Amino acid sequence: MRPDGKRVKGLSPILAAMPYIMPKRYDAQNTITEYIDEEIIKQYIRQKRREGTRLDHMSVIIAAYYKAALKNPKINYFVMNRKIYERNHFCVSFVVLKKGADGGADQTTLKVYLEKNDNVFKIHDRIQQLVTVNTQATHSNSTDKFARFMLSLPVLPRFVLWLATVLDHHGLLPRFIVDLSPFHTSMFITNLASIRTSYIHHHCYEFGTTSVFICMGKPVPDFINGNFDKKVMPLGIVMDERICSGHEYAAFCSDFRRYLTHPEMLEENFDGSTDPETLLGQEAAEEEKEPSAV
Repeated sequence: MRPDGKRVKGLSPILAAMPYIMPKRYDAQNTITEYIDEEIIKQYIRQKRREGTRLDHMSVIIAAYYKAALKNPKINYFVMNRKIYERNHFCVSFVVLKKGADGGADQTTLKVYLEKNDNVFKIHDRIQQLVTVNTQATHSNSTDKFARFMLSLPVLPRFVLWLATVLDHHGLLPRFIVDLSPFHTSMFITNLASIRTSYIHHHCYEFGTTSVFICMGKPVPDFINGNFDKKVMPLGIVMDERICSGHEYAAFCSDFRRYLTHPEMLEENFDGSTDPETLLGQEAAEEEKEPSAV
């Protein structure tokens, strides 16, 4: 039993054999480019801002991905040491730019954990809280501090990485290292649109457990459908094909596209629950509707 997941039993012979046929993650990488309707996302974000709620593209995309993953849980599997594991949580890693102590540009990597009762608003708020704290020049998160410590001694980085790789392969990597590592994640996402750059198909790291990498690119005209007056945002997606079948990937992608086409479907809690404060608000509204006694 690993700290981040349990081994999947009862797999089909073909799927169980895939990690032996393709032992490295870079052997098993498939790539696809998805084009999402930029006008739909922008209109949705503007509508929410008029209602007093701020959202952004990355929060909507992460929410759509997570809701589709809850419906298609095999997308959250990962491969380690030729074995397929079911992750016991869902998290997303991403890079943010920050101002360095010297005033120049710097960057840090963050990891946000999502819950089954999340919705697009909760996900956005959680991400923004992380970003606000970690973009301060004087702030260093635990991952930054650990990396700085490793690099402080010439021989230490190579030894620590070797030791971490060996322990990880045998399921013995301590939980606190897994929590620190942005490479042990359900999905890694990068937003190149924020720096007005085209998308790329970014590799999934061999170190760690990243099975899917998504890269957001700057919006471009919809040249595929010949509608040059309409903008679409390209997503460069790289997937580890060993974690599930092509049919299961296709089902996931279909749900992912549907939620991005209808982002209002991301507003309710993904597990169908209702938050206590929402219930209180509904009860108060119902009391106001009741006629007062004469």
